[in-house]
Amino acid sequence: MIHTASLVHDDVIDDANSRRGKRTLNQIWGERKAVLAGDFILSAASVALARIGNTTIVSVLTQVIEDLVRGEFLQLGSKENENERFAHYLEKTFKKTASLIANSCKAVSILGCPDPKVHEIAYQYGKNVGIAFQLIDDVLDFTSCADHLGKPTAADLKLGLATGPVLFACRQFPEMNAMIMRRFSRPGDVERAWKYVLQSDGVQQTTYLAQRYCHAATREIRKLRPSPEREALVHLTEMVLMRDK
Repeated sequence: MIHTASLVHDDVIDDANSRRGKRTLNQIWGERKAVLAGDFILSAASVALARIGNTTIVSVLTQVIEDLVRGEFLQLGSKENENERFAHYLEKTFKKTASLIANSCKAVSILGCPDPKVHEIAYQYGKNVGIAFQLIDDVLDFTSCADHLGKPTAADLKLGLATGPVLFACRQFPEMNAMIMRRFSRPGDVERAWKYVLQSDGVQQTTYLAQRYCHAATREIRKLRPSPEREALVHLTEMVLMRDK
């Protein structure tokens, strides 16, 4: 529910028309009702969380909500320095996507096991899977057709966002720096940036980075004793890398 609420609010902020192949709530009901719908879903999640009656779990999962908001603020900004820009992108990716998965995994492990070492393994596994998931999402924005993806392609560029493929491409095409800083706001910026990304190795480098995060997740989860559940979590990392929508 926290995830769904964040998507509803994201669609309002981005003025998105479609989500997973369907019209967004803000297109159907308008912005005000969509914001309230997101708030309502979040309040329902909070009630469900309180019913667990575990203050540690409440603390862990309310961190997700804080991170989501901080991540949205990070997305509104940008850095001039190239190295700072990539660190900024990864921090935003953690807060907007990976924190939800990391802290959800941690919460489940707290409920199921008293060992703090297991809690940390679960957190690190979720963090790495979450970052990899978003990196692949950013790749699909350049490689998947709109019908297959369920949302318009080049959506991030049109929103002025420089994701992994763009940042890697910028290393080969420094002229993209100016476009990134003005958030692809001039006529033709989106089309030129799209072309530069496809001419570069930006997509391949971002995919490789996602593979590294998935390998890190696998290393973490293999610290647990062998079980069908552990192997299912290993398999999940492979699914993250292989998805095409």
